[in-house]
Amino acid sequence: MSSGTQPIESVGPGEDVRVAFMLNGQQRDVEVPTSTVLLTMLRRDLNLTGVRGSCERGVCGVCTVLVDDRPVASCSLFAFDVDGTSVETIEGQQDGDHLSPVQQAFSECGGFQCGYCTPGMILLTTALLRTNAKPDREEVRQWIGSNICRCTGYEMILEAVERAGELVRDRDEEDNL
Repeated sequence: MSSGTQPIESVGPGEDVRVAFMLNGQQRDVEVPTSTVLLTMLRRDLNLTGVRGSCERGVCGVCTVLVDDRPVASCSLFAFDVDGTSVETIEGQQDGDHLSPVQQAFSECGGFQCGYCTPGMILLTTALLRTNAKPDREEVRQWIGSNICRCTGYEMILEAVERAGELVRDRDEEDNL
């Protein structure tokens, strides 16, 4: 990916690089040091605190965001890697005053306790349902297995994902009427 003003290959360590990308549907242009990871840029430079950090190694899933509809660990991706892409965070899920179907399902089913992993779980579920609006329980387990929750034991999260699938399918049916 390019740095916007010059190829990333020509920028030295510690120098700033320009990152131009879509963020929650809006064009953004940010200048950050080359060593900046996406998580840091989102939180520090763009004040999006819904994305959270934990392991800083890309293994816990807490920092999950969507890049071109794919879930990625924002703690292990350089900010310049999203140049020219579309990034979605939890802040982009809500439509005005209305929760997304996934957010609504997590609320209805109590798919969270402390809430720390919830933004990542919601984005992971969003990505899953965009690829398969009716996943079976095993597919749901595989997807959410990449996001660690230390509170719930996952049963309520599984129920929330299944409920979210129902809400997405209902919404899609209404859109086709």
